[in-house]
Amino acid sequence: MAAFFPQVTGTFRLDEPPGLRRFTMSAVGMGALTGLVVRLYRLVTLSVGPSESMIYVGAAFVLGQLLILAMATVHLGNFTLRRWLYLVPLFTVAEAAAEVIVSLGLTALGFERMGSRAAVLADWPTMALLTFLWRGVVLVAYAIILAGVVQLVRYLLLRHEKRGHTLDAVTAEQPAAVDK
Repeated sequence: MAAFFPQVTGTFRLDEPPGLRRFTMSAVGMGALTGLVVRLYRLVTLSVGPSESMIYVGAAFVLGQLLILAMATVHLGNFTLRRWLYLVPLFTVAEAAAEVIVSLGLTALGFERMGSRAAVLADWPTMALLTFLWRGVVLVAYAIILAGVVQLVRYLLLRHEKRGHTLDAVTAEQPAAVDK
């Protein structure tokens, strides 16, 4: 009979993911980093570029949103779809909270922009609420679309490989019973 449990537990080998991958698995860490980077990106784009140009502001906005969605994708790619149910809201709250905290600091220092003018502390609660609202809507909608794409690709790959039995087991409500 095979020895499943060694006499000395030091013989177990623990495979730890590399440091960067371990960080990408943290919803709070990735969300906070994303919030910090996005708010600083917003500061630079609104301070340096021509804020009266709608094309420039629109392009900067789209790139900022793509950055948020890319960071969410990097994080969610580490997990199964079932775990996304709590990871997406956790990432969203961490991202928006980091953005709001950085925004408060920038507002207090006089660097935060609200449109073409400098933001004041009276503007901060509105900006914070809008940040939480928009990030929640965008990230949840994106996660739903991404989950649909992941499921579709999985389905098509299994069908292409002619693994109908696996496809039935994956799409069934309950796991398939093991033949004895």
